[in-house]
Amino acid sequence: MQYLYHKDAKASSLSLLGDEHRYIFKVRRHKEGDKLYLRNLQDDILYTYKIQSLSKKEALLELQSQKIYKVATKKNLHIGWCIIDPKSIEKVLPTLNELGVEKITFIYCQRSQKSFKIDTKRWEKIILNSSQQCGRSTLMILDTSPTLIDFLEYNPSSYLLNFSDTKLSTKESVETIIIGCEGGLTIEEIELFHPKDIIGLDTPLILKSESAVTAVASKILL
Repeated sequence: MQYLYHKDAKASSLSLLGDEHRYIFKVRRHKEGDKLYLRNLQDDILYTYKIQSLSKKEALLELQSQKIYKVATKKNLHIGWCIIDPKSIEKVLPTLNELGVEKITFIYCQRSQKSFKIDTKRWEKIILNSSQQCGRSTLMILDTSPTLIDFLEYNPSSYLLNFSDTKLSTKESVETIIIGCEGGLTIEEIELFHPKDIIGLDTPLILKSESAVTAVASKILL
């Protein structure tokens, strides 16, 4: 763990209870006198606290120092991801967060099953846990869009990942890209894009949606 999130980090003293205390006491095996790094995720400051006292139910912390320490990728990437099975999305959310994806907008494309529902609170918790482990100082943003047309209205410079002779590797800068769901986009949806804005991966293999989104994020950000 690179840091512990606490909404009140920056206060001169803090009390850790519940899950936060159990993690520090039972999982990390910290003891009185140890130092902990905390973030409030509202600023770019890393706060150093000392454990003043530690009991079975509560840990009392005292602020020792603070420094501006921003941890982020050099590039920004916004992914428009046509909704697939939420269980499949959950498996790759930590990976996408660790790669440095800035934002994911989940789109109800024509072939997305409308019965799939987005559990934003659950996914934000997954992202928070991932950020504490990888050190990322800002959380990946989650959003939704009712249709692809609606998404393109607000993101007109988007690329589409699809079968194309123009490869992603030939593009110097891609800030917004759309990944289809299982079965891909419909002909009507593909026709919303100019051919120059449709790009592909240099592979003869058919990738699942979650594999494609991970591959794209890796190639753009790393």
